[in-house]
Amino acid sequence: MNAQRFARIRAMLAARQHDLTVCMELVHKPHNVSAVIRTADAVGVHEVHAVWPGRHMRTMVSAAAGSNSWVQVKTHHTIADAVSHLKQQNMQILATHLSDCAIDFRDIDYTRPTCILMGQEKTGITADALALADHDIIIPMAGMVQSLNVSVASALILYEAQRQRQNAGMYQREHSLLDVHEQQRLLFEGGYPVLARVAKQKGLPRPGIDHLGKVVADPDWWSAMQASVTRK
Repeated sequence: MNAQRFARIRAMLAARQHDLTVCMELVHKPHNVSAVIRTADAVGVHEVHAVWPGRHMRTMVSAAAGSNSWVQVKTHHTIADAVSHLKQQNMQILATHLSDCAIDFRDIDYTRPTCILMGQEKTGITADALALADHDIIIPMAGMVQSLNVSVASALILYEAQRQRQNAGMYQREHSLLDVHEQQRLLFEGGYPVLARVAKQKGLPRPGIDHLGKVVADPDWWSAMQASVTRK
């Protein structure tokens, strides 16, 4: 990893918004899932959540454009599980839903720990999810259509959150608020993708990355790694 890439990854980690996220409730189209993940990465969201029982979520590589490597996707079997997990982190839960009590999405304080709850493409957010949310929010529309594509809606809301947080100085940090273990993982996997792939294939422990961006590992680790590369 050269110095420029090391600096870029460290700057990205420092700007990561650990207390801003999106939860997709049964969003099933791969291009929508991938577009949400890509926008999340663009605004500095580190982890998104999804209610997806029974099987792994599918994404489209072309739509995600590499953001899958930087944004973690945590899945939950039920919306109750997801909201419980998020409220343990003191997050306000915002449901995108047209109702009599819905608030304009721009009137929300996104500098607070926040989760934006997005519903399924055709049927929207379930009644169970609405009952668990703290607020319903809407994107005002003047046309005949009263809904937007889920990935478009999430992008609008996330960029409003980014605007507020930038104005509050929440992106101007010298050091990341992410767990050190997670920072080390991203530095290794993002800075040394070939080594990371081979290490995973061989079941080798992840080495450390020092303050210069160099791999810190003992001779046995390097010997095992070299043997792996030689056999390829």
